[in-house]
Amino acid sequence: MKGGDESVKEHIDYLSTLFVGIDIASRIHVISALDFNEKFYIKMKPVENTREGAALMEQMISDVLEHNHLFKYVVIGMEATGFYGVHLANYLSASDLLAPFSVRVYCLNPKEVKNYKKSFNDIGKNDGIDSYVIADFARVGRIAIKPWRGSQYLALQRLTRHRMHITECIAREKTYMLNNIYLKFSEYALLRDGQHPFANKYGATAEAILTEYTTNEDIVNSSVEDLVAFINSKSRGRIADPEETAKILQAAARNSYRLDKCLYEPLTISIASSFNCISSFERELKAIDKAILQTVQGLNPDEYTVLNSIPGIGKVYSAGILAEMGSIKAFPNANALAKYCGIVWNDN
Repeated sequence: MKGGDESVKEHIDYLSTLFVGIDIASRIHVISALDFNEKFYIKMKPVENTREGAALMEQMISDVLEHNHLFKYVVIGMEATGFYGVHLANYLSASDLLAPFSVRVYCLNPKEVKNYKKSFNDIGKNDGIDSYVIADFARVGRIAIKPWRGSQYLALQRLTRHRMHITECIAREKTYMLNNIYLKFSEYALLRDGQHPFANKYGATAEAILTEYTTNEDIVNSSVEDLVAFINSKSRGRIADPEETAKILQAAARNSYRLDKCLYEPLTISIASSFNCISSFERELKAIDKAILQTVQGLNPDEYTVLNSIPGIGKVYSAGILAEMGSIKAFPNANALAKYCGIVWNDN
């Protein structure tokens, strides 16, 4: 047999394998099962996407195995379509009824299944025909990934994807806040890194300037000494040249657009609220990072160590790559990995 996962080929006999394909959908799944000679044992049967439906599928497969003693192995394929197949993959891979048959569940790349379907010239358009296509995809040895290791990878993936969600929330909040900062203190918002008075534009000292001075006139009218004392207090003496920082702030305040006085307080409240949101998100980010490092322990330790050794990636990003990619051993070469990641290039 060409193709296929090497670990499957080493441990199963294709002639003694029941190949199951499941077409995943939000409400109704469709299941088909066939042997190596393309004989149907389950033909495009619809089953509800519920726990009871999963149990029914398990029983349907078990009944086929019980009444056909030629089968020693079960290979189940389904497309990795959003979250709709996650619970089913977990359920079937952990099935006690199917365990004696070395059940392997594979969550397949939908693009690969779609491309394989194009090889059928006379395939019908029946509802659930994809369940047959998936079963046949497994039958001809096209599966080139490792079996589903759902719970552990899913736990890590949920954390790393939530981390991405949190970082996107922080970036979105900073962008939103910057609009309000521009309205209140236009010249300050336009200062670039080399000109900006603070190394961290969203740090405690920057927050204090933007929220404790209600108007730009308050900054302009402060004495340099008072402003320096304020900066030293809020930065805890960490700013090397507080007097120069004070002068930059006063110059920016003088050159900023003026607003009606009724606008300053609402803008200040909005900016303060954004700073609070960012601080909360950053606290959650630290908690998520800690949970990620705990969850990744023991999951492909060699590959994690290699990823972690690459400059600029680090422990958390290494965990994120593992969560999405799984084991590198699932891919026969770099091109296969690139294709899985959606990176495709044409041969010259």
